Amino acid sequence: MIIGGLLVILLLVLFLPFLVKPVEHNLEVFLCIMGVLAALISGVMNTELILHALKDPIMITLAVLVAGVLFKWLQHPLERSVAAISERIPMGVFAAIIVIVLGLISSIITAIIASLVLVAIVSALKLDRKSETLLVVIACFSIGLGAALTPIGEPLSTIAISKLDESFDYLLKLLGAYIIPGVVAFGILAAILLKNPSARNHGLSENKEESYLDIVIRAGKVYLFVAGLTFLGAGFSPLIDRYLIHLNSYVLFWINIISAVLDNATLAAAEISPAMSQDAIQAILLGLVISGGMLIPGNIPNIISANKLGITSKEWARLGVPLGLAAMIIYFVIIVLAHMMAA
Repeated sequence: MIIGGLLVILLLVLFLPFLVKPVEHNLEVFLCIMGVLAALISGVMNTELILHALKDPIMITLAVLVAGVLFKWLQHPLERSVAAISERIPMGVFAAIIVIVLGLISSIITAIIASLVLVAIVSALKLDRKSETLLVVIACFSIGLGAALTPIGEPLSTIAISKLDESFDYLLKLLGAYIIPGVVAFGILAAILLKNPSARNHGLSENKEESYLDIVIRAGKVYLFVAGLTFLGAGFSPLIDRYLIHLNSYVLFWINIISAVLDNATLAAAEISPAMSQDAIQAILLGLVISGGMLIPGNIPNIISANKLGITSKEWARLGVPLGLAAMIIYFVIIVLAHMMAA
């Protein structure tokens, strides 16, 4: 009964944003409601979980709020700087720089701040809608990858370090050889695909100056999103415990594609154990961070960027799903070959 109810919620989370406009336009509220329902169905709803869900989003929400105010103050100088640079550098090269730099520094400034910087830059570029969507989706894949290199980059890396009881640079040593080339590869892909963007001034955003109310509303939506992920992760724990934890790491790599809609930090907490080999931990973490870019709910940078720039769930999935699947296949082949050579 519990498993059946959770599977229904999973299907609703996967498909309703594509089929129902009000759900798509209020994705954060929808995910929060689905999370509460999942927790109730699983019987894990209690005071401790509620307090967790209320507390977990606070730091992220404050970061979004502060960064939003700073970007409002710095919007015009930033626009002028970005416009001047983009006129002097070919768009493909500039796109590659954006993707690579934001991907690499996201592990230091956090994935949230990196995504807000991305929004500010993309808004100033005034690309056509297709090019702007493409740049944002590729950059969010890069940010999601790069943020996993340190425990301050994103919740997934924080939880991984905590569970494994390892040093600050552990993930950099474990995943750096896979993630850094991946970030560069996404940059090269952006350079190729955005070499000749269409006519400008018809982008996703009209580059209107935000009001303080707009900034507060966006921060509130982020709060609901993160709270919803907390409830979703806890609610789906019976499903994870029953079917996922004991599977082969290569199987988990592919099953972790569900992090496109579920909190990858929660999946990491459920799946990772200090008793695992480094090869298994690599496969699990890489599967989580790659698939997080496929759909808007998969990662906090996705939802911040999509919300601010007006990217719909269908537009994101049209690019994110094939790009994510291609990246998953490439990474899987590389992981298997690397593990075979090391054996």
